[in-house]
Amino acid sequence: MPNSVACVVVTNVSPVYANPFSLSARVPILTLAAMIAFASNSLLCRAALKQTSIDAGSFTFVRVFSGAVVLWLVRRMIRTTRSGGVGGNWISALALLLYAAGFSFAYVAVAAGTGALLLFGAVQATMILWGLHKGECLRAIQILGLIVAMTGLVVLLFPGLSAPPLLGSILMLGAGVAWGVYSLRGKREKNAVTATTGNFVRAVPFAAALSIIFLRWLDLDLAGVIYAIISGAVTSGLGYVIWYSVLPSLKAASAATVQLSVPVLAAAGGILLLGEPLTLRYLLASVAILGGIALVVLEKNPARSDL
Repeated sequence: MPNSVACVVVTNVSPVYANPFSLSARVPILTLAAMIAFASNSLLCRAALKQTSIDAGSFTFVRVFSGAVVLWLVRRMIRTTRSGGVGGNWISALALLLYAAGFSFAYVAVAAGTGALLLFGAVQATMILWGLHKGECLRAIQILGLIVAMTGLVVLLFPGLSAPPLLGSILMLGAGVAWGVYSLRGKREKNAVTATTGNFVRAVPFAAALSIIFLRWLDLDLAGVIYAIISGAVTSGLGYVIWYSVLPSLKAASAATVQLSVPVLAAAGGILLLGEPLTLRYLLASVAILGGIALVVLEKNPARSDL
């Protein structure tokens, strides 16, 4: 990656990363950290919406609100802004809320495997098509890598796939498009902490309005609320700061493709933390997904495309 781009990431994260090693290693390390956060977030959402009685509207509100509170405190402590502005913008905030809400409501009706395929398929389509529109070009080896990675995803999720309900499918596809838009808009942000904090703060009134609309189905569950707080404060809020810090250094296609690692990492979490079995199918699918990602991301002369 160009050093000038990496230096922007240094400013966004912490001034201690000012040595040659960090300049070359920061992007892959932070990208991996963001993917781990996303995978953990998936596990938390699945646990809350499948194993507790909390309703999707309340889960979304608690998730967004707790993320806003923690990020506001972090921003106050490290004083990342030179002005008193909130940061972020209303379009990104709306995209964030549409993703979080669509994901939550769809998860109630759509199976985990089918939902992941719909979600990441929509993310891929949104980000790659936008990248092509802005002049990014995929070499033949990158197209092959994308196909291999998507095939690996289908292999990983296939045993759990089933015909999903129409409404749940639309919600999950909408969530994927919204997340793609949110990620694309992050490519032009100069300060990850300020932008993410502002987006979460601006998303709170949207989430509150959503909760009011679905007040009839209000059902608070202590375990579900705890899952939502952890999801919002840690794996969403802080995870999205990390993601926004690396996005300026990634082409749209690379940023889209690398997210296919999330189901692999989530499955690994299930194996390590929940005692789920390690299968040959998981190993083969993981090799295909991670190998395909490598073919897309490890390009010789990456070129940036401004939005």
